[in-house]
Amino acid sequence: MATRVPSVFAVAPSPLSSSSRQGHKLRSVTARVINHRNNRCSSSSSSSQIRVSPASSLRFALASPSSAPSSPSPSPSSPRKRFLTVAAVSMAAAPPPTVLVTGAGGRTGQIVYKKLKERPDQFVARGLVRTEESKGKIEGADDVYVGDIRDAGSILPAIQGTDFLVILTSAVPKIKPGFDPTKGGRPEFYFEEGAYPEQVDWLGQKNQIDAAKAAGVKQIVLVGSMGGTNLNHPLNSLGNGNILVWKRKAEQYLADSGIPYTIIRAGGLQDREGGVRELIVGKDDELLQTPTRTITREDVAEVCIQALLFEESKYKAFDLASKPEDAGTPTKDFKALFASVSTKF
Repeated sequence: MATRVPSVFAVAPSPLSSSSRQGHKLRSVTARVINHRNNRCSSSSSSSQIRVSPASSLRFALASPSSAPSSPSPSPSSPRKRFLTVAAVSMAAAPPPTVLVTGAGGRTGQIVYKKLKERPDQFVARGLVRTEESKGKIEGADDVYVGDIRDAGSILPAIQGTDFLVILTSAVPKIKPGFDPTKGGRPEFYFEEGAYPEQVDWLGQKNQIDAAKAAGVKQIVLVGSMGGTNLNHPLNSLGNGNILVWKRKAEQYLADSGIPYTIIRAGGLQDREGGVRELIVGKDDELLQTPTRTITREDVAEVCIQALLFEESKYKAFDLASKPEDAGTPTKDFKALFASVSTKF
Protein backbone atom coordinates (compact mmCIF):
# COMPACT_ATOMS: atom_id res chain seq x y z
CA MET A 1 0.00 0.00 0.00
CA ALA A 2 1.40 3.43 -0.96
CA THR A 3 2.43 5.69 1.91
CA ARG A 4 0.58 9.01 2.03
CA VAL A 5 2.60 12.05 3.00
CA PRO A 6 0.47 14.11 5.41
CA SER A 7 0.25 17.81 4.75
CA VAL A 8 -0.67 18.67 8.34
CA PHE A 9 0.53 17.16 11.60
CA ALA A 10 -1.88 17.69 14.49
CA VAL A 11 -0.81 17.97 18.10
CA ALA A 12 -3.56 17.17 20.57
CA PRO A 13 -4.39 20.07 22.92
CA SER A 14 -3.23 19.77 26.50
CA PRO A 15 -5.96 19.47 29.16
CA LEU A 16 -4.37 22.48 30.91
CA SER A 17 -4.00 24.70 27.83
CA SER A 18 -6.93 26.94 28.64
CA SER A 19 -4.81 29.57 30.40
CA SER A 20 -2.85 32.04 28.37
CA ARG A 21 0.29 31.30 30.37
CA GLN A 22 0.30 27.62 29.47
CA GLY A 23 -0.56 28.40 25.85
CA HIS A 24 2.35 30.85 25.69
CA LYS A 25 4.72 28.22 27.14
CA LEU A 26 3.56 25.57 24.68
CA ARG A 27 3.99 27.89 21.73
CA SER A 28 7.47 28.80 22.88
CA VAL A 29 8.58 25.16 23.20
CA THR A 30 7.03 24.28 19.85
CA ALA A 31 8.73 27.16 18.10
CA ARG A 32 12.11 26.02 19.42
CA VAL A 33 11.47 22.47 18.16
CA ILE A 34 10.46 23.66 14.73
CA ASN A 35 13.44 25.99 14.51
CA HIS A 36 15.79 23.15 15.40
CA ARG A 37 14.22 20.73 12.86
CA ASN A 38 14.47 23.28 10.09
CA ASN A 39 18.19 23.78 10.61
CA ARG A 40 17.72 27.01 12.54
CA CYS A 41 15.99 28.93 9.77
CA SER A 42 15.28 32.61 10.40
CA SER A 43 12.48 33.49 12.77
CA SER A 44 10.40 34.92 9.94
CA SER A 45 10.67 31.71 7.90
CA SER A 46 9.85 29.56 10.92
CA SER A 47 6.80 31.59 11.76
CA SER A 48 5.36 30.88 8.33
CA GLN A 49 5.34 27.20 9.18
CA ILE A 50 3.55 27.45 12.55
CA ARG A 51 -0.19 27.91 13.01
CA VAL A 52 -1.71 28.44 16.45
CA SER A 53 -5.44 27.86 16.79
CA PRO A 54 -7.58 30.13 18.99
CA ALA A 55 -8.25 27.19 21.29
CA SER A 56 -4.55 27.01 22.17
CA SER A 57 -4.12 23.72 20.20
CA LEU A 58 -1.30 23.72 17.70
CA ARG A 59 -1.14 22.42 14.15
CA PHE A 60 2.10 22.19 12.23
CA ALA A 61 1.58 22.88 8.53
CA LEU A 62 4.15 22.20 5.86
CA ALA A 63 4.51 25.34 3.80
CA SER A 64 3.59 24.95 0.13
CA PRO A 65 5.07 26.93 -2.77
CA SER A 66 1.71 28.60 -3.41
CA SER A 67 1.16 29.67 0.20
CA ALA A 68 4.76 30.70 0.97
CA PRO A 69 6.69 31.41 -2.21
CA SER A 70 9.49 33.06 -0.27
CA SER A 71 10.15 30.00 1.90
CA PRO A 72 13.31 28.14 0.98
CA SER A 73 13.04 24.59 -0.45
CA PRO A 74 13.86 21.79 2.01
CA SER A 75 17.54 21.06 2.09
CA PRO A 76 18.64 17.48 1.28
CA SER A 77 19.36 16.93 4.97
CA SER A 78 16.07 18.36 6.29
CA PRO A 79 13.62 16.01 8.06
CA ARG A 80 10.93 16.73 5.50
CA LYS A 81 13.23 15.98 2.55
CA ARG A 82 14.39 12.73 4.14
CA PHE A 83 10.78 11.74 4.88
CA LEU A 84 9.68 12.32 1.28
CA THR A 85 12.70 10.42 -0.06
CA VAL A 86 12.05 7.41 2.18
CA ALA A 87 8.37 7.40 1.18
CA ALA A 88 9.24 7.47 -2.53
CA VAL A 89 11.75 4.64 -2.17
CA SER A 90 9.23 2.62 -0.16
CA MET A 91 6.59 2.95 -2.86
CA ALA A 92 9.01 2.12 -5.63
CA ALA A 93 10.24 -0.96 -3.78
CA ALA A 94 6.75 -2.38 -3.08
CA PRO A 95 6.72 -6.01 -4.30
CA PRO A 96 4.05 -7.33 -6.68
CA PRO A 97 1.05 -9.07 -5.06
CA THR A 98 1.36 -12.75 -4.17
CA VAL A 99 -1.07 -15.15 -5.87
CA LEU A 100 -1.67 -18.68 -4.61
CA VAL A 101 -2.97 -21.24 -7.10
CA THR A 102 -4.47 -24.31 -5.45
CA GLY A 103 -4.74 -27.37 -7.62
CA ALA A 104 -1.54 -26.20 -9.32
CA GLY A 105 -0.76 -29.79 -10.31
CA GLY A 106 -3.94 -30.11 -12.37
CA ARG A 107 -4.12 -29.50 -16.10
CA THR A 108 -5.64 -26.02 -15.82
CA GLY A 109 -3.87 -25.18 -12.57
CA GLN A 110 -0.49 -25.82 -14.14
CA ILE A 111 -1.25 -23.28 -16.86
CA VAL A 112 -2.31 -20.59 -14.38
CA TYR A 113 0.80 -21.16 -12.27
CA LYS A 114 3.05 -21.03 -15.33
CA LYS A 115 1.43 -17.85 -16.64
CA LEU A 116 1.94 -16.15 -13.29
CA LYS A 117 5.59 -17.17 -13.22
CA GLU A 118 6.01 -15.59 -16.65
CA ARG A 119 4.87 -12.21 -15.26
CA PRO A 120 7.21 -11.54 -12.32
CA ASP A 121 6.75 -7.79 -12.71
CA GLN A 122 3.02 -8.20 -11.97
CA PHE A 123 2.76 -11.17 -9.62
CA VAL A 124 4.62 -13.38 -7.17
CA ALA A 125 3.40 -16.91 -7.91
CA ARG A 126 2.70 -19.64 -5.38
CA GLY A 127 1.28 -23.09 -5.93
CA LEU A 128 -0.39 -25.68 -3.73
CA VAL A 129 -0.33 -29.36 -4.68
CA ARG A 130 -1.35 -32.49 -2.82
CA THR A 131 1.77 -34.63 -3.26
CA GLU A 132 5.51 -34.30 -3.72
CA GLU A 133 5.04 -36.10 -7.03
CA SER A 134 2.79 -33.30 -8.28
CA LYS A 135 5.30 -30.72 -7.11
CA GLY A 136 8.02 -32.41 -9.14
CA LYS A 137 5.74 -32.61 -12.16
CA ILE A 138 5.42 -28.82 -12.34
CA GLU A 139 9.09 -28.36 -11.42
CA GLY A 140 8.04 -26.51 -8.30
CA ALA A 141 10.60 -24.78 -6.11
CA ASP A 142 10.14 -23.21 -2.69
CA ASP A 143 7.07 -21.36 -3.98
CA VAL A 144 5.12 -24.62 -4.34
CA TYR A 145 3.63 -25.99 -1.13
CA VAL A 146 2.40 -29.50 -0.44
CA GLY A 147 -0.87 -29.70 1.47
CA ASP A 148 -4.27 -31.36 1.56
CA ILE A 149 -7.24 -29.02 1.24
CA ARG A 150 -9.31 -31.48 3.29
CA ASP A 151 -7.00 -30.72 6.22
CA ALA A 152 -7.40 -27.03 7.01
CA GLY A 153 -4.19 -26.83 9.01
CA SER A 154 -2.02 -28.20 6.22
CA ILE A 155 -2.83 -25.35 3.83
CA LEU A 156 -2.20 -22.46 6.22
CA PRO A 157 1.52 -22.03 5.39
CA ALA A 158 0.67 -21.57 1.71
CA ILE A 159 -2.10 -19.04 2.33
CA GLN A 160 -0.31 -16.87 4.90
CA GLY A 161 0.94 -13.69 3.23
CA THR A 162 -1.14 -14.28 0.10
CA ASP A 163 -2.91 -11.37 -1.60
CA PHE A 164 -5.01 -13.36 -4.09
CA LEU A 165 -6.26 -16.95 -4.20
CA VAL A 166 -7.17 -18.86 -7.35
CA ILE A 167 -9.02 -22.10 -6.56
CA LEU A 168 -8.67 -24.83 -9.16
CA THR A 169 -9.08 -27.88 -6.97
CA SER A 170 -11.65 -30.50 -7.96
CA ALA A 171 -12.58 -34.10 -7.28
CA VAL A 172 -11.62 -36.35 -10.20
CA PRO A 173 -13.69 -39.44 -11.06
CA LYS A 174 -11.81 -42.52 -12.23
CA ILE A 175 -12.84 -45.25 -14.63
CA LYS A 176 -13.52 -48.57 -12.98
CA PRO A 177 -11.00 -51.28 -13.89
CA GLY A 178 -11.96 -53.69 -16.63
CA PHE A 179 -13.45 -51.24 -19.09
CA ASP A 180 -12.55 -52.08 -22.71
CA PRO A 181 -13.32 -49.23 -25.10
CA THR A 182 -13.02 -51.60 -28.07
CA LYS A 183 -16.13 -53.43 -26.94
CA GLY A 184 -18.29 -50.36 -26.96
CA GLY A 185 -20.53 -49.26 -24.15
CA ARG A 186 -19.88 -46.61 -21.55
CA PRO A 187 -17.34 -46.74 -18.75
CA GLU A 188 -18.33 -46.73 -15.10
CA PHE A 189 -16.77 -44.24 -12.78
CA TYR A 190 -15.90 -44.09 -9.11
CA PHE A 191 -14.20 -41.76 -6.63
CA GLU A 192 -11.42 -42.91 -4.36
CA GLU A 193 -12.22 -43.16 -0.67
CA GLY A 194 -11.95 -39.74 0.93
CA ALA A 195 -11.87 -37.97 -2.43
CA TYR A 196 -15.58 -37.63 -3.15
CA PRO A 197 -16.91 -34.27 -4.38
CA GLU A 198 -18.47 -33.56 -0.99
CA GLN A 199 -15.04 -33.83 0.62
CA VAL A 200 -13.05 -32.05 -2.09
CA ASP A 201 -15.37 -29.63 -3.89
CA TRP A 202 -17.36 -28.63 -0.83
CA LEU A 203 -15.40 -29.13 2.40
CA GLY A 204 -12.00 -28.68 0.74
CA GLN A 205 -13.02 -25.43 -0.91
CA LYS A 206 -14.72 -24.24 2.27
CA ASN A 207 -11.43 -24.78 4.12
CA GLN A 208 -9.66 -22.65 1.55
CA ILE A 209 -12.20 -19.84 1.74
CA ASP A 210 -12.12 -19.79 5.54
CA ALA A 211 -8.32 -19.76 5.63
CA ALA A 212 -8.16 -17.02 3.01
CA LYS A 213 -10.61 -14.86 4.92
CA ALA A 214 -8.63 -15.28 8.14
CA ALA A 215 -5.40 -14.39 6.30
CA GLY A 216 -6.88 -11.20 4.80
CA VAL A 217 -6.82 -12.34 1.16
CA LYS A 218 -8.10 -9.52 -1.05
CA GLN A 219 -9.88 -11.57 -3.73
CA ILE A 220 -10.70 -15.18 -4.54
CA VAL A 221 -11.13 -16.51 -8.07
CA LEU A 222 -12.99 -19.82 -8.08
CA VAL A 223 -13.22 -21.98 -11.19
CA GLY A 224 -16.28 -24.20 -11.39
CA SER A 225 -18.32 -25.78 -14.17
CA MET A 226 -21.42 -24.97 -16.13
CA GLY A 227 -24.38 -27.25 -15.55
CA GLY A 228 -24.98 -26.53 -11.88
CA THR A 229 -28.58 -25.44 -12.40
CA ASN A 230 -29.55 -28.94 -13.57
CA LEU A 231 -29.67 -31.60 -10.86
CA ASN A 232 -29.98 -34.27 -13.56
CA HIS A 233 -26.84 -33.18 -15.39
CA PRO A 234 -24.79 -36.23 -16.47
CA LEU A 235 -21.76 -35.03 -14.48
CA ASN A 236 -23.73 -35.51 -11.26
CA SER A 237 -24.20 -39.20 -12.03
CA LEU A 238 -20.48 -39.95 -12.34
CA GLY A 239 -19.65 -42.19 -9.41
CA ASN A 240 -22.87 -41.00 -7.77
CA GLY A 241 -20.84 -38.01 -6.64
CA ASN A 242 -23.23 -35.13 -7.43
CA ILE A 243 -20.14 -33.11 -8.22
CA LEU A 244 -21.98 -30.06 -9.59
CA VAL A 245 -24.19 -29.93 -6.52
CA TRP A 246 -21.21 -29.69 -4.19
CA LYS A 247 -19.41 -27.23 -6.44
CA ARG A 248 -22.45 -24.99 -6.41
CA LYS A 249 -22.62 -25.13 -2.63
CA ALA A 250 -19.00 -23.97 -2.38
CA GLU A 251 -19.70 -21.15 -4.82
CA GLN A 252 -22.61 -19.97 -2.69
CA TYR A 253 -20.44 -20.10 0.42
CA LEU A 254 -17.84 -17.91 -1.29
CA ALA A 255 -20.46 -15.42 -2.46
CA ASP A 256 -21.76 -15.15 1.11
CA SER A 257 -18.28 -14.86 2.69
CA GLY A 258 -17.84 -11.13 2.22
CA ILE A 259 -14.53 -11.60 0.38
CA PRO A 260 -14.35 -10.01 -3.09
CA TYR A 261 -14.84 -12.92 -5.50
CA THR A 262 -14.96 -13.94 -9.14
CA ILE A 263 -16.72 -17.22 -9.92
CA ILE A 264 -15.94 -18.64 -13.36
CA ARG A 265 -18.16 -21.52 -14.50
CA ALA A 266 -16.26 -22.90 -17.44
CA GLY A 267 -17.73 -24.84 -20.31
CA GLY A 268 -16.26 -28.05 -21.70
CA LEU A 269 -12.48 -27.78 -21.37
CA GLN A 270 -10.24 -28.28 -24.40
CA ASP A 271 -6.49 -28.80 -24.54
CA ARG A 272 -5.94 -26.43 -27.43
CA GLU A 273 -4.19 -23.13 -28.07
CA GLY A 274 -5.63 -20.15 -26.23
CA GLY A 275 -5.84 -16.48 -27.09
CA VAL A 276 -7.21 -17.02 -30.61
CA ARG A 277 -10.96 -17.06 -29.94
CA GLU A 278 -13.64 -14.62 -28.91
CA LEU A 279 -14.75 -15.33 -25.38
CA ILE A 280 -18.40 -15.13 -24.40
CA VAL A 281 -20.04 -14.96 -20.99
CA GLY A 282 -23.47 -16.11 -19.93
CA LYS A 283 -25.56 -17.03 -16.91
CA ASP A 284 -27.70 -19.88 -15.59
CA ASP A 285 -26.30 -22.38 -18.10
CA GLU A 286 -27.88 -20.60 -21.07
CA LEU A 287 -24.73 -21.24 -23.11
CA LEU A 288 -25.30 -24.99 -22.82
CA GLN A 289 -28.21 -24.57 -25.20
CA THR A 290 -25.93 -23.16 -27.92
CA PRO A 291 -23.09 -24.58 -30.07
CA THR A 292 -20.63 -22.33 -28.18
CA ARG A 293 -20.29 -24.23 -24.91
CA THR A 294 -16.60 -25.13 -24.86
CA ILE A 295 -13.41 -23.25 -24.03
CA THR A 296 -9.69 -23.95 -23.93
CA ARG A 297 -7.88 -24.41 -20.64
CA GLU A 298 -5.46 -21.67 -21.66
CA ASP A 299 -8.30 -19.20 -22.08
CA VAL A 300 -9.74 -20.12 -18.68
CA ALA A 301 -6.30 -19.61 -17.15
CA GLU A 302 -5.93 -16.19 -18.75
CA VAL A 303 -9.34 -15.06 -17.52
CA CYS A 304 -8.36 -16.14 -13.99
CA ILE A 305 -5.31 -13.91 -14.09
CA GLN A 306 -7.06 -10.98 -15.77
CA ALA A 307 -9.72 -11.10 -13.05
CA LEU A 308 -7.04 -10.04 -10.56
CA LEU A 309 -6.33 -6.86 -12.51
CA PHE A 310 -9.77 -5.28 -12.88
CA GLU A 311 -12.29 -4.07 -10.33
CA GLU A 312 -15.00 -4.95 -12.85
CA SER A 313 -14.44 -8.65 -12.14
CA LYS A 314 -15.29 -8.46 -8.44
CA TYR A 315 -18.49 -9.79 -6.88
CA LYS A 316 -19.48 -11.49 -10.10
CA ALA A 317 -20.25 -15.03 -11.28
CA PHE A 318 -20.60 -16.07 -14.90
CA ASP A 319 -20.50 -18.92 -17.38
CA LEU A 320 -17.55 -18.83 -19.77
CA ALA A 321 -17.19 -20.28 -23.26
CA SER A 322 -15.79 -19.22 -26.64
CA LYS A 323 -16.79 -18.94 -30.25
CA PRO A 324 -15.15 -21.20 -32.84
CA GLU A 325 -11.67 -20.11 -33.87
CA ASP A 326 -12.86 -18.92 -37.29
CA ALA A 327 -15.72 -16.84 -35.87
CA GLY A 328 -15.50 -13.52 -34.08
CA THR A 329 -12.46 -11.58 -32.90
CA PRO A 330 -10.02 -12.87 -30.26
CA THR A 331 -10.78 -11.27 -26.92
CA LYS A 332 -8.18 -8.75 -25.76
CA ASP A 333 -10.24 -6.26 -23.74
CA PHE A 334 -10.85 -8.17 -20.51
CA LYS A 335 -12.04 -5.10 -18.66
CA ALA A 336 -14.94 -4.84 -21.09
CA LEU A 337 -15.58 -8.58 -20.78
CA PHE A 338 -15.95 -8.33 -17.00
CA ALA A 339 -17.96 -5.13 -17.25
CA SER A 340 -20.52 -6.95 -19.43
CA VAL A 341 -21.30 -9.32 -16.54
CA SER A 342 -24.14 -8.25 -14.26
CA THR A 343 -24.81 -11.45 -12.31
CA LYS A 344 -23.64 -11.73 -8.69
CA PHE A 345 -24.36 -15.47 -8.56
